Amino acid sequence: MPIPESIVTLYLRTRLWLGKKRYGTFTPKVVRVSDTRLIKGPCFPAELEGLRYVAQHTTIPIPKVHRTYPASEGRIYIEMDYIKGDPLQEIWRNPNFTSTNKEAVINEVASYINQLRQLTPPQEGIVASAELGECYDIRVGSWPFGPFNTIDEFHEFLRGTIPIEDTTKVYGEAVTKCHERSGSSYYRTCFTHADIAKRNIIVCDGKVAGIVDWQFSGWFPEYWEYTKAFYTLYDVPDWYGGLKKVMRRYDDELEAERVLWERFDQPGDLSRTRYYGGSRDK
Repeated sequence: MPIPESIVTLYLRTRLWLGKKRYGTFTPKVVRVSDTRLIKGPCFPAELEGLRYVAQHTTIPIPKVHRTYPASEGRIYIEMDYIKGDPLQEIWRNPNFTSTNKEAVINEVASYINQLRQLTPPQEGIVASAELGECYDIRVGSWPFGPFNTIDEFHEFLRGTIPIEDTTKVYGEAVTKCHERSGSSYYRTCFTHADIAKRNIIVCDGKVAGIVDWQFSGWFPEYWEYTKAFYTLYDVPDWYGGLKKVMRRYDDELEAERVLWERFDQPGDLSRTRYYGGSRDK
C-alpha cells in the first residue's frame, strides 16, 4: 500500500529540519541529513536524469542517488551520497595546495570530461536532458527549456528567434559566424556537465573525490562545456588557464557566447514571459 504523500512530505521536512540543526545549511538547496547522505532540492528532473545516466555509463565519481521526494511544479528532492572532501574553490588559494596539485586535479577533471564527450548521443544534433526531456541551464533561463531536435533550433532560441540573415545586424559577426555553421552537421552532440567550476569539484587527499551539481547536464553542442566553464563574473587565471590547456578550445564560440551573455542572456525567461505572461502556471 503506497504511503500517503502527506506522510512522505512530513518525513522529508523533518529530515531537513534535523539536518539543518545538526549540520547547518550547505547552500539554500542542499542539506546534509546524516554523516553519509544529503538532500538537494527542489530540483528539476534533468538533474536526476543526469546523475543516473552518468553513473550507468562512466566511471566519473559522482553522488549515488538513493531516493527522491516529490516537490511542486514537477520538481523533486534528491537524496544522495555526501562526498567527503573539500570544494576545490576552498583549497585553491591554500599555499599548501601547490601548482603541481592544481595541475593534477585539472588533468583529472579533463579525463572525466573526456568520458562524457565519448558517450554516443541517442540522436545527433539533439539538445535535451539525459533522457531526452527538458533541459535546465541558468545561462538559458530560470525554467526548463527544449528539447530541440537540432542545434540550429537551439541556436535560434539563444538568439531570441532572430533569423540568421539578420543576426549580424542585431548581434554582430561573432554570433553569425558561430550560428551559421549548419549547427547539427557542423557540431557534434556531447553529454555535458555544463558547470565545471571549482565549487563543484570535491577534492580529498589531492585527488578528485567527486564532481557534483549535475542540474545543467544534458546533450548539448560540443562547445557548450567549454563556453559554460567561462560563464562567470570571476577570473582566476591559473584555473581558467589550466582549463584552456586540457580542454578542446572553442574560441569562436566563446566569443559568440560572450556577446549573447551581454546582450541577450537567459532568453528562456523572455520567451516564457511572452507565452505565460510571466507565470509558469498560466
